[in-house]
Amino acid sequence: MTREELEHLIRAAAEVTNEYEFVVVGSQSILGPIPNPPAELTMSMEADIYPMNAEEKADAIDGALGEGSRFHETHGYYAQGVDSTTACLPEGWKERLRRIQSPATEGRVGYCLEVIDLFMAKTAANREKDREFNIALMRYGYVSPEAAIDMVAFMPVDDARKKAMRARIRRWAKILEERGYRLPGSSPPTE
Repeated sequence: MTREELEHLIRAAAEVTNEYEFVVVGSQSILGPIPNPPAELTMSMEADIYPMNAEEKADAIDGALGEGSRFHETHGYYAQGVDSTTACLPEGWKERLRRIQSPATEGRVGYCLEVIDLFMAKTAANREKDREFNIALMRYGYVSPEAAIDMVAFMPVDDARKKAMRARIRRWAKILEERGYRLPGSSPPTE
């Protein structure tokens, strides 16, 4: 998905719901803070989105713009109507949202997660696709392992899950180092 396609989805969601502001979570929220990320980070053809002030209208988004809809068939990408409980996010995430508003959104607003918040949500979810996405975020330097480990303290999960998240992030950093990538704050790769 491209930034232009996400702007189109924001505009279309506004038309379907008659709402003005939307929150975009999930991988394609990367298009807020990073309008042109590497293709590896934009492979998904769906955007998880909900009306900021009327979450109950997310079902209308799913019905009109969701997978298998006429919109999806016409454009090749789609919106999944979700809600504020879809992603497990760190404290303060709302203050870090990145705004998308342009003529392409017809003035409607899409708020996308800051990269570190997206990373943390995917770390908490820990699905295979989330692991690969987060490894790419670290490889491209959008998130440092140290910043992510520090952010774990702000996740609304118990201590056991926090410990597992820290271990997961360290493991991903080690995978990258084993592949020959030098991460900020890491030692040079060995030959």
